[in-house]
Amino acid sequence: MTSSDLPAPDHARNMKLIGHSDIGGRGDGLQLMVHRGYAYIGHPWSRGFSIVDVRDPRHPRTVTYVEAPANSWNIHLQTHDDLLLVVNALDLFADVETFAGEKAYYTQQVGDTVAARKRERAWTAGMTVFDISTPDRPRKIGQLDVEGIGFHRIWYVGGRYAYASALLDGFSDYIFVTIDLADPTQPVLVGRWWLPGMNRAAGEQPTWGEGKRYALHHALVHGDTAYACWRDGGLTLIDIKDHAAPRLIRHHNWCPPYGGGTHSPLPLPGRGLLVVADEAVLDQEEDGRKHTWIFDIRVPENPISISTLPIPGEADYARKGGHFGPHNLHENRPGSFVSETLIFATWQNAGIRAFDISDPFRPVETGALVPAAPRSMTDRRPGRPKVIQSADVFVDAVGLIYATDYNAGLEIIEYVG
Repeated sequence: MTSSDLPAPDHARNMKLIGHSDIGGRGDGLQLMVHRGYAYIGHPWSRGFSIVDVRDPRHPRTVTYVEAPANSWNIHLQTHDDLLLVVNALDLFADVETFAGEKAYYTQQVGDTVAARKRERAWTAGMTVFDISTPDRPRKIGQLDVEGIGFHRIWYVGGRYAYASALLDGFSDYIFVTIDLADPTQPVLVGRWWLPGMNRAAGEQPTWGEGKRYALHHALVHGDTAYACWRDGGLTLIDIKDHAAPRLIRHHNWCPPYGGGTHSPLPLPGRGLLVVADEAVLDQEEDGRKHTWIFDIRVPENPISISTLPIPGEADYARKGGHFGPHNLHENRPGSFVSETLIFATWQNAGIRAFDISDPFRPVETGALVPAAPRSMTDRRPGRPKVIQSADVFVDAVGLIYATDYNAGLEIIEYVG
């Protein structure tokens, strides 16, 4: 694709679109990893995952598509060295009767909702391990199966352990689990931790009331601490020295008065800071204005919010349609671009943003790119608006930005801020 063929962004400042891929006609992308010159992209509606050759970022080329197991989705994945870990879970959005309306997904306990429907077990739940020593030819070498709806998102940056959000039988929604990968061909679930009230099998009852969803989205781990985001349940810092018995350090929840959706953590250990994004989950800010918070975590038992990232304001995004607000953060993975002062984030219908937090009390936006509206819709939920919904962002070691959208494919962006 030449520069003249690229879809012209709706807005750009200190960012330049240099490449685009429709991911082989499967434009729906969620989590992506860029590893050894290839982008690995999970699909929320096309099911399965794709691999795009981005060694020439101006001319990305889709080379592989791996179909998900029946009735399952592979929306999140992780790469490290020769391993690719891919989640397996019930394809919730295929259940149009239950989850077609966004509120049903974001305001109800998913485990309770699915259990009430008494669905016959006909999906794959857990995680598949692939060998990607040949990057465009993933070879399945291991499988972790669990009883329940399955995994949502994983964190793995090498070593013996991976960490996931898992919805297991007997729980109301996704909890934190640790996974032993000493033998990647035989991964083992070794530890569990949840917020009180989530263990239905043990007779626990929720205390958070109707219309809220206490569910782990995911955790990032640094050292012996897992920084975990629980949607309407806020933030926990968890001690994982004993991987079989994680221990709470601190639970902090700001919902209410704020609208929940706590989604993405990013520890900045060299500065004693933690960035936390609350996901906007309903159209036109129906769930309230969402923020990305900066916490001082020098005392882990007492995290203190000291500022929020600026809200994009060059257009009236709240009225644009779709979701306006934070979603994902570039996660400073080993081998990628790593910075404790420059933060990259997706802002859904406001695209991709860069922020300088050299002064954590006064963050400044330093770049933005709002991609063009999708040319076609892969999202099969009824009534979704045809607007950009930038989903995930990954910045490679040389500083190129890769971003997915629910319908518009893969954007490759040069930051010039």
